[in-house]
Amino acid sequence: MSGQMPSLQRELGVFGATLMGLGSIIGTGVFVSIGIATGIAGPSVILAVAIGAMVALCNGLSSAQLAANHSVSGGTYEYGYKYLNPIFGFTAGWMFLLAKSASAATAALGFAGYFLNALGLDNRLLIPTALIAVLAITIIVLNGIRRSNLANLGIVSLTLFSLLVFVFTGLPTALSPTAANNLMPFFTAENPIAALLQATALMFVAYTGYGRIATLGEEVREPRVTIPKAMITTMIVTMLLYLTVAVVGVAAVGVEGLSDATQKVAPLEVAASQFGIPGIPQVVAVGAITAMLGVLLNLILGLSRVLLAMGRRGDMPRQVARLNPSQTTPTIAVIVVAVIIGVLVLIGNVKTTWSFSAFNVLIYYAITNFAALKIPPEGRLYPKPIAVIGLVSCFFLAFWVEWQIWLVGLGLVAVGWLWRIIFQGFQPQ
Repeated sequence: MSGQMPSLQRELGVFGATLMGLGSIIGTGVFVSIGIATGIAGPSVILAVAIGAMVALCNGLSSAQLAANHSVSGGTYEYGYKYLNPIFGFTAGWMFLLAKSASAATAALGFAGYFLNALGLDNRLLIPTALIAVLAITIIVLNGIRRSNLANLGIVSLTLFSLLVFVFTGLPTALSPTAANNLMPFFTAENPIAALLQATALMFVAYTGYGRIATLGEEVREPRVTIPKAMITTMIVTMLLYLTVAVVGVAAVGVEGLSDATQKVAPLEVAASQFGIPGIPQVVAVGAITAMLGVLLNLILGLSRVLLAMGRRGDMPRQVARLNPSQTTPTIAVIVVAVIIGVLVLIGNVKTTWSFSAFNVLIYYAITNFAALKIPPEGRLYPKPIAVIGLVSCFFLAFWVEWQIWLVGLGLVAVGWLWRIIFQGFQPQ
């Protein structure tokens, strides 16, 4: 690579990085995917949430020590290049772009579903509303990380408030004597282990927004201290919140009530309407709407930074590595990412986009853990067995995603490798 590419400004501390992590995680995972996973695993979705959290924690610690040792934009794309080889690095970057673009499309559709449901509007407006959301958030991101962080603070605050309202108002119903019936049988009658593992794979993805802290490594102050603290804090808060929401949701309204509502892309709002307390569904809807926008904002930030890194290395056109005059935003990368998300929004089905994201994310984090195993002893923050558990768990859970998603995912990986071979062949030596 000729010449020194300009770097982004370091503007985030522990608090700001933690907010970015929470804004990336708490959204689609809690407001949409719990409903999807409940439809697959029944009440054992509660166990799926807990197992997914443990796997995500191992991956989070691997990501934290990698980011602390190599604090540049790009996440596992850069770690793969540094600690493994270019094939692993490129594959990680490509899988991230595929996975998180699908997650962003899910967030946009989730926002549209809650928004339309709250206003009593026709669900046929789902895709146009989602596309408007993508456009609006893209404009915010184009204004730089500082303004994005301020928007994120407001979004996370409203989201946490609405979820706490959901939990406290649903708790009396969840603790009533009849609520025990909603938890039985705990496992599905047909293929209980397979159902639990598939639900765990989907719920694992619901935690993976912590990786956004790593992909923003170039914009974090004192990365070796800030990134691990922010990731661990983010994971603890999220685990407690997801488990509480899952228990209250299933116990209060039952499996059918929570999973059927996914067809409206607004399961928690529909569940809250059964608490019998006026105004609560509207509060949950507002929280969901802001949460989806927060996830969308953070995903566009993270995706554009990975595309920026790939452009710097020549795996993507160099134009996507260009920064704006104030060196706070990779403008072209942001616009390209927004277009990709908009195309995926046209699928219009949250279960399809979320399942596709699950497969790609699991492979991406398998590479993350593999790279973490290669960190030299002097740079290691956590013991090797943590990365081993994360690596094995990611590969194992990936096998429980639907085979159709596997075929599409592997096909797109092949397309990525073909792109790299052809594109690199045209680059000047």
